[in-house]
Amino acid sequence: MTSISNVSCFNEARRVAIFGGTHGNEMSGITLVNLWIKNGKEIQRKGVETKPFITNPRAVEKCTRYVDTDLNRAFTTENLSAPSGDDLPYEVKRAQQINEIFGPKGSPDAYDVIFDLHNTTSNMGCTLILESSKDHFNLQMMHYIKKAIAPDSCPVLLTEHPLLKYSTSRSVAKHPIGLEVGPQPQGVLRSNIFESMRVVLKHALDFIELFNEGLEFPPCSVDVFRVWDKMDYPRDTNGNIIAMVHPNLQDCDWEPLNPGDPMFQMFDGTTVRYEGVGTVYPTFINEAAYYEKQQAFVTTRRETLVAGNCFILSLLD
Repeated sequence: MTSISNVSCFNEARRVAIFGGTHGNEMSGITLVNLWIKNGKEIQRKGVETKPFITNPRAVEKCTRYVDTDLNRAFTTENLSAPSGDDLPYEVKRAQQINEIFGPKGSPDAYDVIFDLHNTTSNMGCTLILESSKDHFNLQMMHYIKKAIAPDSCPVLLTEHPLLKYSTSRSVAKHPIGLEVGPQPQGVLRSNIFESMRVVLKHALDFIELFNEGLEFPPCSVDVFRVWDKMDYPRDTNGNIIAMVHPNLQDCDWEPLNPGDPMFQMFDGTTVRYEGVGTVYPTFINEAAYYEKQQAFVTTRRETLVAGNCFILSLLD
């Protein structure tokens, strides 16, 4: 990428991957990717090589989130550089294989874009996940998608945080994009969630095709929800959960949570209220997969990011 004042110039996005099955019980992405492996006409775009790929086939076969460890946290420098061997967890071996195919991570040879398809049990709707506030290409794409599906909403979750490192499967690409769609139970396929994911992917690929054809995208602003903190359930001295998400908060992803608002309901009926400073916007509320991570929900804060003019680098020649 080359930046000139308020202009961002990128090479064409010629190599694109669509990941499904990073978590083996999130059925929308798995089903779509398997569909496109059999017949990829729907995801073909002029001048773009689009590769659908099942990232965690053993977990998909077992319809479980993972086999040994969470693949979507396995793409650390330590794991990717670890000596190969039978003693490595399956997902670490798989991360190394994926890095060889679509990376190497952080190198000029890495794939241009990776879309990683996920489902959540939380009421998050269609959520785009952005890993860097400085990725103007992704910001422009997300702005395009949000306009294309309006008046339906499409929140953008920015996971950039100095203390929270995710090391996701999509982070192998130059421009990683997560798509989280819910609510959908684990191991279940819901038609509305399936179609919502499909529509967002269509518009994302349309953007890439238009960008490669030389269309210039003017400056834009994108409202995002920046990850702020992780909230655990109240627990006893033995670490056992002793409360539930409060009914007033349940299913209220992206809605404001103010100091004093109900947050948890103890098993005896007592209400635990939010005592933080200022308004936050919770998401991943009561996500089933995050019980093991000791996480009841994530708090975010709203902000607006600005992307400059975006066009292909060859136009400067």
